[in-house]
Amino acid sequence: MIFNPDYECMPRKRIKDLQLSRLRGILSRVWENVKFYRQKMEEKGLSLKDLRTLEDFSKFPFTVKQDLRDTYPFGLFAVPERDVVRLHASSGTTGKPTVVGYTARDLETWAELTARVLYAGGLRHDDKVQNFLGYGLFTGGLGMHYGAEKIGATVIPTSVGNSERQINIMKDFGTTAIIGTPSYTLHLAEVMKDMNIKREDLKLRVGFFGAEPWTEEIRKELESSLGIIATDNYGLSEIMGPGVAGECQLKSGMHIWEDHFLVEIIDPETLEPVEPGEVGELVITSLTKEALPIIRYRTRDITYLIEEPCGCGRTMARIGKIKGRTDDMLIVRGVNVFPSQIEEVLISTQGVLPHYQIVLDRKNHLDIIEVFVEVSDNIFQDKMRSLVEMERGLTHKLKSVLGIDVKLRLVEPKTIERSSGKAKRVVDKRKLSP
Repeated sequence: MIFNPDYECMPRKRIKDLQLSRLRGILSRVWENVKFYRQKMEEKGLSLKDLRTLEDFSKFPFTVKQDLRDTYPFGLFAVPERDVVRLHASSGTTGKPTVVGYTARDLETWAELTARVLYAGGLRHDDKVQNFLGYGLFTGGLGMHYGAEKIGATVIPTSVGNSERQINIMKDFGTTAIIGTPSYTLHLAEVMKDMNIKREDLKLRVGFFGAEPWTEEIRKELESSLGIIATDNYGLSEIMGPGVAGECQLKSGMHIWEDHFLVEIIDPETLEPVEPGEVGELVITSLTKEALPIIRYRTRDITYLIEEPCGCGRTMARIGKIKGRTDDMLIVRGVNVFPSQIEEVLISTQGVLPHYQIVLDRKNHLDIIEVFVEVSDNIFQDKMRSLVEMERGLTHKLKSVLGIDVKLRLVEPKTIERSSGKAKRVVDKRKLSP
């Protein structure tokens, strides 16, 4: 079953025709109403007449996150402020926050698209869905909330934190579906064990996870510990929030709603398009957003495009699991390292728990990388020889994968600090060094 088959199952040619029509409309809107975009196009010698085909769009300028900060707060809005019915914003921990706005029609579109994501992952009218994404200026909580209500599910808006209460509500209310970050949900699974609550004591059957990169190993851990089908979803506040893309229950890539978004994959160095299936940086253009249309937004997320139809019947392109971010890539002694590479090695090892932290430092002008990872209680209760052998084996695997030496530290369960939001996987002390 598909939430909106008229769009989700459109023939590819109709999708492309619709995209070109809507792209012309959105470019006309920003040309007329957003000085920033008109100037950027004029600087490249472009006008609306230069968009004859979708291929022509690669000539048009990119938008980056700094552009939203430079035009803070409302400089990229394409409608009068009186037509904006809601504002959201990022936390702004690395500078000015990025502010996003929605018209009433934008909110209707947002609910439609998050409903598509949730429905594809298995949410239905009879479900009780507990949402422990953050509510407030963060787009996650409210974005998913209205999509679930559009399906007709019962929403339990617990938001983040208060883990024991979250679990008691799951049990007492009969929660069947959950929405959250994978790292916080794994923490809840730990707390369940401490409370002596087994997965059989709950009615959970599906879970929807996003807001941070996560691996297949994390998926397996979530599914086994909670007894659910765990699906991935993708969104970002600059484009809309959650609801940009999401997996169906076949878990073969995240369906991206091409009637509302034009996606490109580019080489982050040359900025040229790559072929479908090749890994690169995801670039998204919003085709229907009224308040804040975004043109060729460089997400910095690393993925690839799948254009073949999915076995579920949906025909829209899919993006693969996010492999990391170009700005999260760690350069250690000249070697490019992604945290996901480290996670895959750790979580695939028996006895290792899904909680780790990467610490980067610089000593005697030389970069060092240290990985702290929790292991199960029985490992520490075993002979010291077993602990040493595990540490040695993991260290060897990490060097084989990364190509550099890594200091590994096995620590006891619950040693690494937990977060109710996105997990803080990397601490880079080099940035603090003179």
